[in-house]
Amino acid sequence: VALSLEYLQNPVGQLSILQEKIDHLERLLAENNEIISNIRDSVINLTVLYLEHITGSLKFPLRTRPCKCLWRMLDVYNILPFDNPDGGVWKQGFDITYNEDEWDSEPLQVFVVPHSHNDPGWLKTFDDYFRDQTQHILNNMVIKLQEDKRRKFIWSEISYFSKWWDGIDSQKRDAVKRLIKDGQFEIVTGGWVMADEASSHYFAVIDQLIEGHQWLEKNLGVKPESGWAVDPFGHSPTMAYLLKRAGFSNMLIQRVHYSIKKHFATQKTLEFFWRQNWDLGSSTDILCHMMPFYSYDIPHTCGPDPKICCQFDFKRLPGGRVSCPWRVPPEAIHAGNVQHRAWIILDQYRKKSKLFRTKVLLAPLGDDFRYTESSEWDQQYQNYQKLFDYMNSRPEWHVKAQFGTLSDYFEALRKESNLGEKSTNSLFPVLSGDFFTYADRDHHYWSGYFTSRPFYKHLDRVLESYIRAAEILYSLALVQSSKSEKMSVFPSVDNYKLLTEARRNLGLFQHHDAITGTAKDWVVVDYGTRLFHSIMNLKKVIIDSAHLLILKDKSAYTYDAATPFLKMDDVQSSQDSLPHKTVIKLTLQPRYLLIYNPTEQERFSVVSVNVNSPRVKLLSPLGKPVTVQISAVWDGATTVSHEAYQISFVAHLPPLGIGVYQLLEDESSEAVLADYNIYVRNSRQEKPDRVFKIKEMEHSVDNIILENAYMKLWFSGMSGLLEKINTKKDGKNHQMKVEFAWYGTTSNRDKSGAYLFLPDGDAKPYIFADPPIIRVTHGKIFSEVVCFFHHVTHTMRLYKVQGLEGQSIEVSNIVDIRGEYNRELAMRISSDINSQNRFYTDLNGYQIQPRLTLSKLPLQANIYPMTTMTYIQDVGVRLTLHSAQSLGVASLKNGQVEVIMDRRLMQDDNRGLGQGVQDNKITANVFRLLLERRHGTDMAPVSFPSLLSHMTSLFLNHPVIPMTTNADSGIPELITTFSPLMSPMPCDMHIVNLRTIQAKVDTKPSDEAALILHRKGFDCRFSNRDVGLLCSTTQGKVHKLFSKFRVESLTPTSLSLMHSPPDARNISEINMSSMEINTFRIRLR
Repeated sequence: VALSLEYLQNPVGQLSILQEKIDHLERLLAENNEIISNIRDSVINLTVLYLEHITGSLKFPLRTRPCKCLWRMLDVYNILPFDNPDGGVWKQGFDITYNEDEWDSEPLQVFVVPHSHNDPGWLKTFDDYFRDQTQHILNNMVIKLQEDKRRKFIWSEISYFSKWWDGIDSQKRDAVKRLIKDGQFEIVTGGWVMADEASSHYFAVIDQLIEGHQWLEKNLGVKPESGWAVDPFGHSPTMAYLLKRAGFSNMLIQRVHYSIKKHFATQKTLEFFWRQNWDLGSSTDILCHMMPFYSYDIPHTCGPDPKICCQFDFKRLPGGRVSCPWRVPPEAIHAGNVQHRAWIILDQYRKKSKLFRTKVLLAPLGDDFRYTESSEWDQQYQNYQKLFDYMNSRPEWHVKAQFGTLSDYFEALRKESNLGEKSTNSLFPVLSGDFFTYADRDHHYWSGYFTSRPFYKHLDRVLESYIRAAEILYSLALVQSSKSEKMSVFPSVDNYKLLTEARRNLGLFQHHDAITGTAKDWVVVDYGTRLFHSIMNLKKVIIDSAHLLILKDKSAYTYDAATPFLKMDDVQSSQDSLPHKTVIKLTLQPRYLLIYNPTEQERFSVVSVNVNSPRVKLLSPLGKPVTVQISAVWDGATTVSHEAYQISFVAHLPPLGIGVYQLLEDESSEAVLADYNIYVRNSRQEKPDRVFKIKEMEHSVDNIILENAYMKLWFSGMSGLLEKINTKKDGKNHQMKVEFAWYGTTSNRDKSGAYLFLPDGDAKPYIFADPPIIRVTHGKIFSEVVCFFHHVTHTMRLYKVQGLEGQSIEVSNIVDIRGEYNRELAMRISSDINSQNRFYTDLNGYQIQPRLTLSKLPLQANIYPMTTMTYIQDVGVRLTLHSAQSLGVASLKNGQVEVIMDRRLMQDDNRGLGQGVQDNKITANVFRLLLERRHGTDMAPVSFPSLLSHMTSLFLNHPVIPMTTNADSGIPELITTFSPLMSPMPCDMHIVNLRTIQAKVDTKPSDEAALILHRKGFDCRFSNRDVGLLCSTTQGKVHKLFSKFRVESLTPTSLSLMHSPPDARNISEINMSSMEINTFRIRLR
């Protein structure tokens, strides 16, 4: 009644309120339906647990019940209330009780696993940490483990280990090998770093695994079998898949939302088989252990009570530098107190073991950069050994405690639970999904780091694209150079050193304090400098390799380091600046313009280069004139620079090939000039320019319109921002409003920082007093609208070409928030798609994870990482935002997608970094916006991009690479195209890398390479007719790969080359299932 009265007084306003209330009710209804279906599943699980509870665990042991249940993380999210009651000593959990006699029939086996978590850069640079801490830890490890055979230690970061190894003598090296052989020292994961799992791309994660595993094989002859990830801020199933493909059997994770840990503890599902959400069988299952408590430090790893566990961290003995915040210090163990102390810690071990399904217990013993001093080794190992000896001497305590490695634990666990026997019924449940977004306490969601330091998140992907291009070209050039004596001057060894260094710099940056943007300012500069140097070095590798491959007469090959044959068309002047195009000088003599296509698909791509004259002629590899658009190079928003002109044309390039074009100055140039409309206050109509037609005009309520063969776009004449898209194939209009918005941070004590996002409510619209200058380009090859706002230069470009590049809109934002105070800038796209609180984000560029925006969670919890794409959809359309860098994304309202582009925060967020984020750069964020028709509803727990979408992402992340010849004269004859593949790869087959393997002895390259292929999963309900794909699909079969080279041998191997299958033999045809990533050892001739 109240509503209807209000309605009579103010009908229009009230209608929109009613509409909002109805929307809200519909949302709640949809959520409730899902909750009910999940409650059903949970009731079944809880009934069993309740039966166990009332019948006592002896009469009805849980372990007899094999678990077939498949848990999906999305369902877990639905049933959890995400409340945060005080759980007693285990703040985020509950009180754990047990009966004294529970271990009578089978004793508790305790494995205490000493470890030291070494961040390759965080509060200090990699080198400083190594000098001050890491080298001492490893030096002491060799001495201290040899003192007692029962001592154990684990290590994970090979970046540090290899640096240390390089500096020690052969005696020490032999000791290490002996310790490994005797099972006292274990390498866990064995990647270059402990990689971040949110912002990292699977290309780089695989690469740093290979780098670590290859180093281990060559130097130590060891093959890690268990994963150890105690510090990444949330966990991705992509990591589980890659470890499984590398031949791992077990993995451990730690940073998971406290509500999920508690839920898993009540259900005893902290140990589970992690399965990929697209796997219909169980081939991707890997055994995963989730640590139950708040942290991986000692207070939170012996049991539920940190006040007690802290007393068993013997580095905190009175008189030391660290103490226990709970104000009860440890006591050194001696005959007088050993009984009491052993009993106290056994009580913690027993309580912790009640959260698991077996009588085997893992108790890690370590923290960041622990075990630096010899005294600390003594304190921990001697005191614990006394405790173990005492416990084990009391048969009535029914416990066997010892030091162990991670694999000691997993072996005992598998033995205890009869894993490995033929029975398919496992004690452990199966789970699929991911563990984002992480919260460690209260509403402290770690969604800030999905965006922090976006400049470097982008630079990371630029390096990835260069490294892949360089690896492939180098591998082919190496084979070519071995074919004749004349080409032995090819700098294969020097360039292999540069490649190795680049792999290691990229690997280092995948560390969970590097790509995440959560290190100190000067450490960020150190990472950035490494990335920057490697980009420059890789350009050299690309140029040297292309030079050799493109010569017609290979015997004419000469190598001159001082004056390279080719040069790239862009330069970056420092580690924190954006690259700019160099200007190519034209003469009447043709100059070669080489364009390399780093993708395995035939490609029609628009290429733009800068030249010094508008009188330009371009010849194709076949010598035919090519249509060229000449655009102005601008100095600011409205001034034309006549130092340079941009020419754009469509290049047609073979897969992994090089097209050789020719550029020359020509008075009778048939190039087509772009023309310009500039919307500016106080315009002066015609703006005289000696080359271009430029019209100035006032802002207007009329729309600005761009169109090509596929779509028509309407932009606001006031703001220049997109408002509507018409898709020509079906004639439909779609609302598509682009806007910018600001987030602030809370006024509470805890504020946003490098890790946390703690906004002060919904975003506020980006308000501008004066309309921005809008520059509209109309051209034959592309048209675009550029809006010059104070904090962002926003461009939407439409390519007027047939095929892939004409079907999506290129979006770029040059963001600069350096003057802001506690603000974050988001780009939001609001459409009329009825997405119903569902959206989809990719994980590591490898797979898609469906998401639900939940009203029971705070705003910051509904932000998820996007590595390469996010989409929303309804029964008729899908809208995908493709990204060339990792950022945080959300869909907070029906039909909306938003992406956070940069954040500037003036304070620390109390997670150890000790600073805010104030080193913002002028940052380029690049996207593509793709609107596709689709059919049918989709509530399945798995979703895939279309083939067009995959290809769009590939082209966005691997742009073509233009190069020009350096000299004007004396250039030997070049072939017109270099085309190494027989044909384009099947549409769904991606060459992840072709990576030359290091020789067994030195740092030289071997004659073998690792060919890594990924067969992408795609949604076949999207039509592939008329989308301009130049490939076909072949059900995962590939045979004839190369045309210029002979495949001498091709043998399957595990992902990181550690294991060869027992039946590994030379194969002639590759056969892969959807979503599979496979590595092959390949020899070319």
